[in-house]
Amino acid sequence: MGARTLHIKTFGCQMNVYDSARMADALAPLGFVSTECAEAADVVILNTCHIREKAAEKVYSELGRLRHLKARKKGRGGRMILGVAGCVAQAEGEEILRRAPYVDLVVGPQVYHRLPRMIVELERTQAPAIDVEFPPESKFDHLPGVGAAPGVGAFLTVQEGCDKFCSFCVVPYTRGAEYSRPVGDVRDEARRLVDAGARELTLLGQNVNNYHGAAPRTFSRSRPGAAEWGLGRLIAELASIEGLKRIRYTTSYPADMNAELIAAHRDVPKLMPFVHLPVQSGSDKVLAAMNRRHDAAGYRRIADAMRAARPDIAFSSDFIVGFPGESEADFEDTLCLVRDIGFLQAYSFKYSPRPGTPAAAMTDQVPEPVKIDRLSRLQALLGDQQMEFNRRCAGTTLGVLFDRRGRRPGQILGRSPYSQPVHAEAGEDRIGTVVEVRIVRAYANSLRGRLEPGESAGVIASPGAESRAEARP
Repeated sequence: MGARTLHIKTFGCQMNVYDSARMADALAPLGFVSTECAEAADVVILNTCHIREKAAEKVYSELGRLRHLKARKKGRGGRMILGVAGCVAQAEGEEILRRAPYVDLVVGPQVYHRLPRMIVELERTQAPAIDVEFPPESKFDHLPGVGAAPGVGAFLTVQEGCDKFCSFCVVPYTRGAEYSRPVGDVRDEARRLVDAGARELTLLGQNVNNYHGAAPRTFSRSRPGAAEWGLGRLIAELASIEGLKRIRYTTSYPADMNAELIAAHRDVPKLMPFVHLPVQSGSDKVLAAMNRRHDAAGYRRIADAMRAARPDIAFSSDFIVGFPGESEADFEDTLCLVRDIGFLQAYSFKYSPRPGTPAAAMTDQVPEPVKIDRLSRLQALLGDQQMEFNRRCAGTTLGVLFDRRGRRPGQILGRSPYSQPVHAEAGEDRIGTVVEVRIVRAYANSLRGRLEPGESAGVIASPGAESRAEARP
């Protein structure tokens, strides 16, 4: 069978980026090659996210646009298979086919390994296909090996699903129960990614720091009782892979941050000093209503413990303002926590109800103008902290992993240990390497640097830390 084209448009989180890449790998044996052009593609798949407000409506709007492309291709004697995957597919199911009958297939995030069979059957019968099951077997057991070169940085899902049931969140309903991949499988995929050119791996999971994967057989046989490894031990194992320069992980749940993982930040040089640790609110009353399993004091203790282990560590977080019942005093508690902790970067949103979640039925909804005002005040504070952190980087030397060309000739772009974009004048032979870069200018969202080999990397004091050490030049 000759080559056919596949276009996957990815919405939402990094796990969806990983899933889209694995869908492409799964379809490669059928002769599909990826294209950036939806109009010319033989198969178009929307890999969707259900976290953000009006997520489903945005998908239907995009489907309406693709409907015209599909009709145009049919008019030229061709055919476009149109599919919806991911969390909106899981949540909406048959409703997608009812509202958009021109859609050919709907597939949930736990069964995209069945895409090849679904497409073959679709081409045979011409009948729409839907699969949104939560099968007992893991999809990872049925996916092919890594296909296309991932680039300098690559995502690697190690844990999926959620058992926390926060009252505002749909993830347990769309991704299912928590599942951790066996250590050996993760290690093998990591090695394949590094062999294909990846130099930085970001380990993914809805609650990635609750990873508890089955230990390698030889290890568990030699050490009874050590049947599972946590994320800290997994990171130490992956750090031994030759050619791998950096490791990151996301997203963490505060109550699952354990001593072994905190120690890994102290003991594993390849583990970057930047952690995404969503807190959502600084008010204990709101956190309880959200069904979070931590309070504000507990979050502060975790941040203190991580800074004790790795003084230059920096944090990003998630915040929801205007959750049902949130008072002005509750919101001030959030601002107080932000000032105490200090964040390099954060995602902040107004609360919006998700159908089927407990919070959607709460009666004490916060008026929209109040939510808008609180979000503006929070984002102003977070923006000031980000700018201040970046300013403190100026004059220091940071290790930068360059991963692409810059916008201007002779410029390349990379990431600092804190994941800040850094651009510098240098040859493309530096791409894929970690280079010591002197930071000469700080911007709100990026840094400009100059290559000065031989200088040692500085330590940046995280904003909000009690001891604000001066950055070493």
